[in-house]
Amino acid sequence: MRWLLLAVTMVRLAVAATMPLSADEAYYRVWAHALAPGYLDHPPMVALWIRAGTALAGDTPLGIRLLGPLSAFLGSVLLWRAGEDLAPGRGAGQRAVWLLNGTLLLNAGAVVMTPDTPLLLFWTASLAALARLLRTGRGTWWLAAGAAAGLAFDSKYTAILLVPGVLAWLLAVPSLRHWLKRWELWAAAVAALVMATPVLVWNADHGWVSFARQGGRAGDWHPADAWHFLVEFLSGQVGLATPLLAALFAVGLWRCVRGGAWRAPEMSLLAATTLVPLAVFAEHALGDRVQANWPAILYPGAALGAALTVQRFWRTAVAVGLGLSGLVYLQATVVPFGLPRRLDFSLIRLAGWDDLAREAEAARITAGADCVAADEYGLAAELAYHLPGPVLGAEPRWALFALPPAPASCASVLLVRSVRRATLAPGGMWPVLMPAGQAARARGGIVAERYRFYRAPAPAGAVLLPARG
Repeated sequence: MRWLLLAVTMVRLAVAATMPLSADEAYYRVWAHALAPGYLDHPPMVALWIRAGTALAGDTPLGIRLLGPLSAFLGSVLLWRAGEDLAPGRGAGQRAVWLLNGTLLLNAGAVVMTPDTPLLLFWTASLAALARLLRTGRGTWWLAAGAAAGLAFDSKYTAILLVPGVLAWLLAVPSLRHWLKRWELWAAAVAALVMATPVLVWNADHGWVSFARQGGRAGDWHPADAWHFLVEFLSGQVGLATPLLAALFAVGLWRCVRGGAWRAPEMSLLAATTLVPLAVFAEHALGDRVQANWPAILYPGAALGAALTVQRFWRTAVAVGLGLSGLVYLQATVVPFGLPRRLDFSLIRLAGWDDLAREAEAARITAGADCVAADEYGLAAELAYHLPGPVLGAEPRWALFALPPAPASCASVLLVRSVRRATLAPGGMWPVLMPAGQAARARGGIVAERYRFYRAPAPAGAVLLPARG
């Protein structure tokens, strides 16, 4: 298993090195150049990982993503350990590793650096510590579980859902309730809180802006669209798991809770830490859209549940999942298929950024502007990565970053704006606008997105984004 997993990791590293950056990755790269204990959108772990990766492999796609394939390998080792602890001698660890590695979610997450990448590692580490607790009975494993949970929270706020899952597990199984009276459990809570403290302090210092942004989504309510949101949520997970693996995960979780299985500590651990977050996402889908990547935390427990309870067809399901993931890797790197835009996720997210940057630079020179600017964070971050000259971020969110203000030499800018955001009328941040051309971001003649250029005075409050160095 180790050699095959190493081979998969090498493939992922090659894909990570050759695949263009997405706008979100370029944005998180800016975080890594302005390290802080928190950010508007997420906690800081993804920025720390990018900073570490670029220190080792340079400010390149591989450097930005370096810890992704490596963390997927380490997470797989932890998942194997958890499977062996939960079901000794039954090969559950190996099955769990390949069930998870067969999913499109992990294969995509291993080569694209997002907050879900460290989240999955630390969530898996916490599950592995709890599995070790069951195997050994040693309460000190609570401390490891708590520390890993705190690091997961430092990666993404959805990690908080591990807390009600673990509490449900302890309450559901009579033989585990004694832990509620043991110091190790409460020490684990303290360890998690210590790990999360920098994020909490940053939020407190910034008016709880990040918590308000992410927690505010919980209040959305559109019951007329509930059926649509639920179907979209479930179909998205079937796609990310790949259909056969999704079926095995569903069967595994059902077998973890049916009959008396719920009373077994091993089964209830997986059921509680998977079904409690699943219920939260399903409830959210009754009123608003659940983004496809949010339920990533369900996958390690679902893979373990299937590994413990399903021993047929798993090799076929994994082979199909790896095959589909391989096709996605090919399309994102060598582009063998001329797919229409609506079917080509890699086109929409990855394609044409370098060409767009070159066209923007040419338009800047023609228009006589001093710098390039954008008022959409992902677009601004991509332009900063691809252009050698000054690129300004002109959006209120940048005020939360420790970035230098726009230099005095940037008296005028070429504003790059997506047509998707509608025609920009003069006023507000842009009181004077002069049309300066247009361009399209495309690949192989298929347009991903269209943009308009404007010459304008540099806006107040703009910041200088880090160039590639």
